[in-house]
Amino acid sequence: MTQNKDVRFLSVNYNRSCFVCGTESGFTVYNVEPLANVLRQDVPDCGGIGQVHMLNRSNLFALVGSGRHMKYAKNRVVIWDGNLKKPVFEYTFCSPVLNIRLRKNMILVVLQKKLYAYSFPNDSTQLFCYDTRDNPRGLCELSVAIDSQMCVFPGPKSGSIQLVDLDVSKIGLSSTPCLINAHQHDIACIAMNQLGTYVATASKKGTLIRVFEIKTRRQLIELRRGTDPASLYCLNFSPDSSYLCAASDKGTVHIFAVKEPAKNKRSTLSKVGFFGQYAESQWGLANFSVQAECPCLCVFGPGSSVIAISYDGSFNKYVFTKDGNCNRESFDLFVDVGNDEEFI
Repeated sequence: MTQNKDVRFLSVNYNRSCFVCGTESGFTVYNVEPLANVLRQDVPDCGGIGQVHMLNRSNLFALVGSGRHMKYAKNRVVIWDGNLKKPVFEYTFCSPVLNIRLRKNMILVVLQKKLYAYSFPNDSTQLFCYDTRDNPRGLCELSVAIDSQMCVFPGPKSGSIQLVDLDVSKIGLSSTPCLINAHQHDIACIAMNQLGTYVATASKKGTLIRVFEIKTRRQLIELRRGTDPASLYCLNFSPDSSYLCAASDKGTVHIFAVKEPAKNKRSTLSKVGFFGQYAESQWGLANFSVQAECPCLCVFGPGSSVIAISYDGSFNKYVFTKDGNCNRESFDLFVDVGNDEEFI
């Protein structure tokens, strides 16, 4: 199965209860558990939605256009009200918008070499503007915890990440940039847990994933996805930060134990010679397969479940056990799921 032409973009809300699919004519919101089509919005003459991000389970969405005949340019962020079914605000920039992050009081807009923070949604004004390292993937994560407004994005040095506290009460206070030298190669994927206390990173090489404690900048654990280079599509923590999942172009979703690393598998290779560097590696607790070379999002669902939402229109739910077993519980094509008013 190849990428579905009706799927332009996929994103999940910050508590992972919903995901949004950008299409040629607008966007559709789906409930994750159980899978249900809860809202379809047609955006007249939009020419395609290149990005759509949902503010938790609210009626507000941030849109960026795509396609040859797009109504909304790639350098504009349009705030769409799902109740009013129309745009209510917009931001315009000097270069294409690569990513957006939302929380209840703030919106972050990521350009290739800049990051803008605005108060949101009421009385939206610019709070910060940061110059960044060349960031073609628009990598950025924003804590959604009540007592944390930590932001993470690629640092000035290759393989580094920068940590910035965006607490508006601290505006005007000078602070030294907080950096973590996470990898030798450029950063390719970043994830932050819901409490804003851990950050996970992977480089363009895609073989190692490292987890750091944000407060101390101390590395907590190093996890091995594999020995061959890969492009990571997604990293995500479980709600309680006990586990981490990762999806790559190899068509495999890996599940790692973070808080109880003894659960992870260990290499059986010799500790000497060529294989010495892999001998002490912590490999995934469990894994499952999806369509190779088709981008997907992976998130934790209820209980011990992991869900893979793919650009081919598929929705896979797997359940894993502490001893490493992993079995598929359900499979659907979310693009074929009809509207269910029960969840609206």
